[in-house]
Parts: sequence; structure tokens; C-alpha cells
Amino acid sequence: MTATTLDQLTADLTTAMKARDTDRVGVLRQAIGAVRAEAKAGPVEKDLTEEDVLRVLTREVKKRRESAQIYTDAGAAERAATETAEADVIETYLPARLSDDELAALVGSVVADLGATSIKDMGGVMKEATARAAGAADGKKLSALVRAALAG
Repeated sequence: MTATTLDQLTADLTTAMKARDTDRVGVLRQAIGAVRAEAKAGPVEKDLTEEDVLRVLTREVKKRRESAQIYTDAGAAERAATETAEADVIETYLPARLSDDELAALVGSVVADLGATSIKDMGGVMKEATARAAGAADGKKLSALVRAALAG
């Protein structure tokens, strides 16, 4: 039996609380809170799939990376380091990222499978490539590769 990501977050929170690791406890509570807020968003509480949970965690990592960049640009290195450390903790719960070569191969495969020939086909290619990558690819990088493959 494999534990879901949310179950793993909860178990790790308990472990961190017992170890009195306040930094990790804070990050895990925020991540669990974000997942639960997503479940309660809308008029009716919904059960989140594993993909939904991973999407929320990916969004949380992205927010922290962007905040770290803003803090770095503003000269607040300590705050940037905190945001980066939080992103690193949450990122351990996400699937491994695809390498650039794997991502290029995936895009090539999708373009060939769909018979895409021009930039007009980008929407369909992006949809299929995103589904095949299953959260293991950065959207901006994926978009750039798709655009390059369709442009020439």
C-alpha cells in the first residue's frame, strides 16, 4: 500500500513536531493548509485527487521561488533564503523533474503523435504534453520547447 502525498505530509508533520523542528513544522502546516483550502474552495468541499494535491504543492513551490527572487532583488537575502528553504522542503514531495533532454523528447513525441505542424497547434500540443509530463515539468520551459518545435 502506498501512502498518498497528503498522508505523507501529515505523517511528516507529526514526526517534525515530535522532533521539535519548528521550521519544518511551519512549512508542512502551510502546505497541508493550502491543500485543505483547495479542497474547501467553491460551494461544496471536494475530494482532491493525488494530481490535485501535487498541483497545489507545485503552486506553493512556485510562489516561494518567486518570493525568494523578489526578496533577492530587494536585497533581503535572509528572507530569500527562508523562502528558498521552504520551497526545497515542499519540493521533496513532488515527483522528480524531467531533464531537458527528456522534456525535449516528450515534446517531440507529442508533436509527432498529434501531427502538429504550426504554431496554431500549440494549444493542443501543450495540453497533451502537460498531461504526459504529469507535474514533472516546468510550464515555462515546456511552453518554450513546444514553441521552438512548432516554429521551425
